[in-house]
Amino acid sequence: MTEQFARFDAAEFLNSPEEMAAYLDACFEEDAGDGVLIRAALNDIARAQGMTQVARDAGVGRESLYKALSSTGNPEFATIMKVMKALGMRLHAVAI
Repeated sequence: MTEQFARFDAAEFLNSPEEMAAYLDACFEEDAGDGVLIRAALNDIARAQGMTQVARDAGVGRESLYKALSSTGNPEFATIMKVMKALGMRLHAVAI
């Protein structure tokens, strides 16, 4: 008997703005400094909300957004800010 596994997709479990914000906040804390984890989280959140609508709200092409938020993407900071706004989120700083 062989076991079959389903691929985990965080986007399926991000059902509210609070869950999305908590997920992104945790990724900010755990990111190694290269932005890979943050890009992945933004990708998951954008897919949970609907990538087409997020791209439209951010003023970027859908394909460009997929590329920017991919594991090999390297989006400009301005793109990240547009996506954050489109997702209904904002960055803020906290002294550590």
